[in-house]
Amino acid sequence: MGQNILLFDGVCNLCNGTVQFILKRDKKARIYFASLQSEQGQALLQKFNLPTQTLSTVVYVRGEKCLIKSTAVLYILKDLGGWWQLLFSFIIVPRFLRDVVYSFIARNRYKWFGRQESCMMPTPDLKSRFL
Repeated sequence: MGQNILLFDGVCNLCNGTVQFILKRDKKARIYFASLQSEQGQALLQKFNLPTQTLSTVVYVRGEKCLIKSTAVLYILKDLGGWWQLLFSFIIVPRFLRDVVYSFIARNRYKWFGRQESCMMPTPDLKSRFL
């Protein structure tokens, strides 16, 4: 594998906004994307023994490692490089505390940011970044 793949909720507006945020800042194209609902997303969830139906977290496959919740977010920021990687210093905060904040946002993401009827379709020039 060897790729960094972000699995995201394809119908979540916050998640889609995050993908757009990463696409604009990942100039070296280090991060690839797949929606949790896609065939490739489902296969990766199965590979890492994660639920395929009711998962409400970001999943970041970094090489052969699978990261979730706040840890996934921090490694994504690290891999973006630049000033964003400075936020990786929050890794020293105990995971259970980071994940409480993450879970609160995740539980409320549809209420705060809304949802779409279907997954976003990448533009032709970005299609190679989506699995």
